[in-house]
Amino acid sequence: MASQMSVTPFGQRRLDLGHIASQLVAQSAKPDAIVHKWQIFKAIREARELVGATDRSLAILHALLSFHPETALSGDSEHIVWPSNDHLASRANGMPTSTLRRHIAVLVDCGLIIRRDSPNGKRFARKGQDGQIEQAFGFDLSPIVARAEELLGLAQTVQAEKRALRRSKERLSLLRRDITKMIETGVREGVPADWPGHQAAYQSILARLPRGACREIIDAVADDLQLVHTTISDQLAAFVKTKILDANAAQDERHIQDTAPSDIVESRTNQSRSNDRHAHTSAFGEEAFQKKPCGGCGGEQDRKAARKAADSDILNISLPLVKQACPDLADTLPAMFASWSSLRAASQPLCRMAYINPQVWEEAKSQLGADLAIAALAVTVQRAFNGDVKNAGAYLRGLVQRGAKGELFISRSLFAMAKNTLGEAN
Repeated sequence: MASQMSVTPFGQRRLDLGHIASQLVAQSAKPDAIVHKWQIFKAIREARELVGATDRSLAILHALLSFHPETALSGDSEHIVWPSNDHLASRANGMPTSTLRRHIAVLVDCGLIIRRDSPNGKRFARKGQDGQIEQAFGFDLSPIVARAEELLGLAQTVQAEKRALRRSKERLSLLRRDITKMIETGVREGVPADWPGHQAAYQSILARLPRGACREIIDAVADDLQLVHTTISDQLAAFVKTKILDANAAQDERHIQDTAPSDIVESRTNQSRSNDRHAHTSAFGEEAFQKKPCGGCGGEQDRKAARKAADSDILNISLPLVKQACPDLADTLPAMFASWSSLRAASQPLCRMAYINPQVWEEAKSQLGADLAIAALAVTVQRAFNGDVKNAGAYLRGLVQRGAKGELFISRSLFAMAKNTLGEAN
């Protein structure tokens, strides 16, 4: 007579559709499948949150696996163990019986084991005449064999997520360390920047990071910190680049002093002669200068002609032209090209960048007008960045002197520099 395999629990326990699904999964195990019980237990422990198991239920599962005599579980047979509650509790570190029953139910609901209850609810095995087990009632471990591939995949998913979380935390830690130390360096070295604003932005972003944050939140916070990091890093790099330029310029102009009005008159005369002969014209191009024929150079007439030339020249200059001609300034101070007023407001940092005496800038503004003077200053600083100008202050003063004579055409310089920039880009 064929034996009847139990599919329902004993007593008042209900049969759920999930229990039937677990039995179907157990029946679908491949006959040639072989699973190492401790390896699959390690995978279940790794993926316990995805499976729905608890730490105590895993302790019970470990005890149940220890009652099976074989290490390798195959898919062509049932794997039923029948320990009593006392024996099971003993191997589960002395777990109380009430707790034992509750966590056995968790294993059943997770689809890791199946109850094979006897008619009276007791767990035992019946042997045949040959001494082999004909029928057993207890806990069936077959779902573990049938779900081995799934469980291993879940464990790999959890491990990959842990690695990604670890990388995200490392990235966040590095960003926090970099930003903190870069702000300290900027304040200590006197780098011109909004350091209180950077510190406030850094703190406000970190305030969004809760304890035990998931990887998605950590990545979002790290992305925002990356923007702050990039901004601060660019400002420090620009300052270092300026310091290198200053070191080169300091070879010719180590002691910059305010020039008295009498010295300005004398320096105009001396430097205009020097600039006509020297490398300013040859090194920087003659496109900005045009000699006017002198047929009776009357002072008032020359001043009117110079103002007329300046008014005509400024009409040919636009913000996009200045930005295109001065790519290093656009990278270092991008906000200065928002409007003419912001461009004029950038005169002080530009003078500091090229080590230009403020007195020379005031002279340029007075002689050329604010708009043409700032364009001339931008040309001077950009050429200093390029290495064409060693003494930016003397070069700007030379431009001012030519502007006073009506011989300055900054628009031509800007067009030539913009053309060179486009040529380098192509």
